Amino acid sequence: MSNRDRTPAQAPRALVLGCAGPSLDPAERDFFRAADPAGFILFQRNCVEPAQVRALVADLKEAVGRPDAPVLIDQEGGRVQRLKPPHWRAAPSGGRIAALAAPADERAAWLNARLIAADLEALDIAVDCMPVLDLPVPGAHEVIGSRALGTEPAQAIRLGRAVMQGLEAGGVLPVIKHLPGHGRATVDSHEHCPVVETPEEELLERDLVPFQALADAAFAMTAHVVYTAWDSERPGTLSPKVIHEIIRGRIGFAGALISDDLSMKALGGDLADRALGALAAGCDLALHCNGKLDEMAMLADSVGPLDEPGAARFAQALLRRNTPEPIDRAALLDELETLLAGGPAA
Repeated sequence: MSNRDRTPAQAPRALVLGCAGPSLDPAERDFFRAADPAGFILFQRNCVEPAQVRALVADLKEAVGRPDAPVLIDQEGGRVQRLKPPHWRAAPSGGRIAALAAPADERAAWLNARLIAADLEALDIAVDCMPVLDLPVPGAHEVIGSRALGTEPAQAIRLGRAVMQGLEAGGVLPVIKHLPGHGRATVDSHEHCPVVETPEEELLERDLVPFQALADAAFAMTAHVVYTAWDSERPGTLSPKVIHEIIRGRIGFAGALISDDLSMKALGGDLADRALGALAAGCDLALHCNGKLDEMAMLADSVGPLDEPGAARFAQALLRRNTPEPIDRAALLDELETLLAGGPAA
């Protein structure tokens, strides 16, 4: 079905997709025009320099004929940032900020997020997949590690809220992740499926707390983690119980819910099964990141438009994007560097 064939009320396809390189080739352009994904996500392979990224973002939006089609990115700081020097700032990780004493940590979290938002808004990138609210525990895999905003709920809540406010002030929508908590995983979900056997009581008293406190976020992302307390067979992304009873219920998240990347090895089955499983479980949007056209075509053949509740949540989330007030970038950067210099070494 092409964009031209859509009725005015037709929602976009319930997919967020990547692309292969720094510009669209004709086959990608034609595919996106026909498939009409809800949005896009950029990775380092797509980001060379500012003018090129701006052009790519504009081309992606033009391909689907929707100026409000959101473009997402993972620009957390530390080891997870797609926009890198020399054209963009090397932002500190969440862990580096969390190592500061209060209240410097909270101010630094806001400053860092506001500066990231300034970079993204200049490129018309609408959504940043942060803050990371997972709480690492001793013995957990480092896939979260220094990305986390602390190891205790209270600090993760304070800093997570500061990150959200900094992004929002800069015209960028945050994505809280990874619900209902990735901090206990002992393997990397990019390679294996983590299994968390922690009792429900402990998960409720600790892991869920930051997500509950920040459940008013516009977007959230699921975790490819099995929680035996709730579903011993399916990871959270594919579990109706985890999504409906825990994420929507206990956590109280009512915004647009995005799966983590479907191409990660934590999930079994083929890509179509993964996407349909995530959507059937209760995700609003299925995320596919690697930009491989044959895989995206398989997904587009299987996945339909956002359902009515998902379309409403998605539209409402996009309406929350603010027009940013001007900032003195040099002054904010100087303040952030002063705060970081007063804390532990990187």
